[in-house]
Amino acid sequence: MQGSVAARCLCFSALLDGRVATLRYFFDVVCPFAYLASTRIEALAAEANAELVWEPVLLGGLLKALGGAADPMETMVPSKARLTVLDYHRQASLLGVALRRPPEHPRRTVDAMRLAAAAPAELVPPLAHALFRAYWVEGLDVTDRAVLRRIAGGHGLDADAVWGDPVRKERLRQRTDAALREGVFGVPTFVVGDDLVWGVDRLPRVRALLGLPRGPEGGVAPPSAAPPGGKIEWFHDFASPFSYLSTAAVRVVADRAGAQLVDTPILLGALFKEIGAPNVPLFAMSPPRQRWQVRDMQAWAEERGLPFRFPKVFPLRTVTALRVALVEPAVTDAVYRAAWADDLDIGQDEVLASVLGEAGFDARALLDATRDPAIKDRLRANTDHAREVGACGVPSFLVNGADLFWGQDRLAQVAHALAGWHTPVS
Repeated sequence: MQGSVAARCLCFSALLDGRVATLRYFFDVVCPFAYLASTRIEALAAEANAELVWEPVLLGGLLKALGGAADPMETMVPSKARLTVLDYHRQASLLGVALRRPPEHPRRTVDAMRLAAAAPAELVPPLAHALFRAYWVEGLDVTDRAVLRRIAGGHGLDADAVWGDPVRKERLRQRTDAALREGVFGVPTFVVGDDLVWGVDRLPRVRALLGLPRGPEGGVAPPSAAPPGGKIEWFHDFASPFSYLSTAAVRVVADRAGAQLVDTPILLGALFKEIGAPNVPLFAMSPPRQRWQVRDMQAWAEERGLPFRFPKVFPLRTVTALRVALVEPAVTDAVYRAAWADDLDIGQDEVLASVLGEAGFDARALLDATRDPAIKDRLRANTDHAREVGACGVPSFLVNGADLFWGQDRLAQVAHALAGWHTPVS
């Protein structure tokens, strides 16, 4: 779990002795993932008997203050942008939430969020719901002040009085700056005590922080059954901690569905170079997000029962290890453990040989086999195949040759795809 043990103990103590825990929800109506969270957060707070505090912020302001673009899609490579759009449509489908992406997305929401930031606390939730619906369901233009006046007036708020008052207009900036000081770097963000959780798909973790049963991964109930004969192509690289976190979980998903799992090592750095992505995405993130990302890895490892230690040598050189895995796929788990649990530099041939030998393999024979041009060609071909199907990183999962999912935290969607679920996006 993220955050301090003391903070979690205080939260559980508060629940046990009748005190009300506080759940803070940071949002901007421009974000589809924040919209999805808004449809779940009140029921979650009520179930936990927690005080829910809605925290309006300007997402573009957060991103720009941290050195990024106000619209993160502007800097995404096309394959990542496509998968991001697919992802929020897929999450909406599995959650049973209506979502229609406006053609002009992202729309400027500063006027709308100034209303939410200036509204009395009791008006913020209904006003936020109305603004989210306007943007993501009704197709209304929230840059149009006439539209915003009608929405605000329906909740007893004088929009012009807010926009015309420098003090009230300034509240959005103040709230955004305060969120930055707390380590908020995006939306939706949830804060329980000292624990910060980012992303609607992390709501099961928020449930646990509030003392509730965690619930299914991604907040989505698993499918009841899947037709036999399915196939998952698992694109991965030992260089990625997220690939490591997917090793056992993807096998569980495949086994439960009776699906074939095709182990497909790729050279992640080569993929990034080909699609124009940063060579080490973690280094391209803002410092608050970097810190959160490492805590998130640790939390996933704990939730999946995996030992995890971020290696001292990073990024890892993995080309030889990947070629070994092509020669003998059975080495995969041992190599991942060496890199991400035992903090061993698998980029050094002597270290890799020791890992292989201790796992019971003929290290010298395997390393000699990596010099075979056919093995080198297979690794290049696997990487080309990942790029051709639209992968932007690892782990990625291609289900039945048709639906691509990116991220070890999307395995619930993979399970549903094996069961026949499909979400086309126009």
